[in-house]
Amino acid sequence: MENIKATREILNDLIEINNDRIKGYETAIEELKDEDEDLKILFAIMIDESREARLVLGKELQVLGKDVETGTTISGKIYRAWMDVKAVFTGHDRRTVLANCDFGEDAAQKAYRAALSAEFLPEYLTEIIEDQKLKLKASHNAIKALHHQLIER
Repeated sequence: MENIKATREILNDLIEINNDRIKGYETAIEELKDEDEDLKILFAIMIDESREARLVLGKELQVLGKDVETGTTISGKIYRAWMDVKAVFTGHDRRTVLANCDFGEDAAQKAYRAALSAEFLPEYLTEIIEDQKLKLKASHNAIKALHHQLIER
């Protein structure tokens, strides 16, 4: 019973980090200038990625008899507030938005690593979480590469 409760908490944490990711990329899209259409498209794809992950995790959580979290994590809320404040001082430029997205992607990877460190997770959930982590890692790498291109200029 204790493992089921802990598994529910892990799934809810991952749902919340995906909620954070969705909100973060929605905020990033709003901050970007019109000429940053390429990033807006990329971020929309990443939003869809997190919506899909959230849906899969939510179904598994419901199987375990728990409702899906609709909120975001405390750290996610802090991240978005920091992103908003920083944008006021630096003015919605690509570099700032990408730096903040890179920060958020680091947080998502950390959450997925923490989930995978739980030894009691059923194998099928471990596989789902590993698959999602890999997909998010590809997005993380894309953001990191774009960010580093701007830094090197």
